[in-house]
Amino acid sequence: MGQNLALNIARNGFPVTVYNRSYDKTEATLARCGPGQKMFGAKTPQEAAASLVRPRKLILLVKAGQPVDDTIATFLPCLQPGDMIVDTGNSHPDDTERRSRDLAGKGFRFVGMGVSGGEEGALNGPSLMPGGDRSSYDELAPILKKIAAQVDDGPCVTHVGTGSAGHFVKMVHNGIEYGDMQLIAECYDLMQHVLGMNAAQMADAFAAWNKTFLESFLIEITARILRATDPVTKKPMVDMIVDRAGQKGTGKWTSEIALRYGIPVPTMHAAVEARCLSAMKDQRVAAQKQLAGPAAGQPMPALLDAVRDALYCSKICSYAQGLDLLATADADKKWGLDLGEIARIWKGGCIIRARFLRSIQQAYGKQKKLGNLLLDPELGGFLVKNQASWRKVVALAAERGVPTLAMGASLSYFDSYRRASLPQNLTQAQRDLFGAHTFERTDRPAGEMFHHEWP
Repeated sequence: MGQNLALNIARNGFPVTVYNRSYDKTEATLARCGPGQKMFGAKTPQEAAASLVRPRKLILLVKAGQPVDDTIATFLPCLQPGDMIVDTGNSHPDDTERRSRDLAGKGFRFVGMGVSGGEEGALNGPSLMPGGDRSSYDELAPILKKIAAQVDDGPCVTHVGTGSAGHFVKMVHNGIEYGDMQLIAECYDLMQHVLGMNAAQMADAFAAWNKTFLESFLIEITARILRATDPVTKKPMVDMIVDRAGQKGTGKWTSEIALRYGIPVPTMHAAVEARCLSAMKDQRVAAQKQLAGPAAGQPMPALLDAVRDALYCSKICSYAQGLDLLATADADKKWGLDLGEIARIWKGGCIIRARFLRSIQQAYGKQKKLGNLLLDPELGGFLVKNQASWRKVVALAAERGVPTLAMGASLSYFDSYRRASLPQNLTQAQRDLFGAHTFERTDRPAGEMFHHEWP
């Protein structure tokens, strides 16, 4: 991604110096640079820094964690106060806050910028989520607006907010991405084991869905994946891939920080847990021999439209959870997030780009202080109208023994959010009985606390 981002910058008319610890990779980047483009390959950090006009803009794209700190430490002696360091990796927001604070104390500017779109997006136009001081963004903006993906209402970049806002928004983007991918995987599972569809039929279904309200990059590539054939066995390529999904951490971070803020994100939790369960391959192989599920039923291809609607309902809930987390963190950190603008820059370049984001942008355009995405008449109305299909799919999956961790979690989120009364009055009564934790009464003002002497 770093190589492609550098090539994108050079292609758009900006001079670039590239540096990598292994000079052969620097040479490979230079070899890809087009005629007339200004790119210089540095062999040392000192040479790289000397080639840049002050105030320097040092853009890092290295693995999150200690490698970012090590790279900053390597370059810092070559820089001068006023220079800017831009971290474009998937850094934890807490690390971004620490680095920003430490570097500011030394006179340097620091920008944490989320980048989404993978290697292809980095080359041809990613979605960019820069945080930090507005003045730093304004200095970077001429470059960022040129290299970002372009959609109908502008480049997919904005000043997300101050501090660690850029990396926080990218982290939540990835949490939503986890949820999207898990929901699609559950539909794939349902298509196989409840609807009785083969790979070609599933590819056709996803391709057709990509012409509806579900149009998105992830739906598009799912159809492509299901059409691919293994050149060795001639079987569907997807069938030759071990069902063990990896993860780099951003989904888990979203889940952890949501717990920190007390914001329910059950679809994202489920997506992380599904990947953890997939990693338990040996245990699952052994368990299948011992733990029987329900008997297989007849294929039910007529339910394909119901699965489509259940996917969209669940997707709306997943985004509602992510945006609720962003709003809550923003209220705490005072970053100045604009949720409608964030939805806008996700419309192109990034992994979760989808037609659906226009509806989110419009929802926040109508109500800047929208309390929850489910309260938007269009999106919430879709859930109310199509909940019968959603419930049917989740219930049938349970009957057939097909796990729907994310879809079921989304439905439970909807059912919990739409109810004025939940059974946690019993939970609070239990807490009061064993720990005298007190409770509020339904017939007294909120905030008054009581204790009961339980028999």
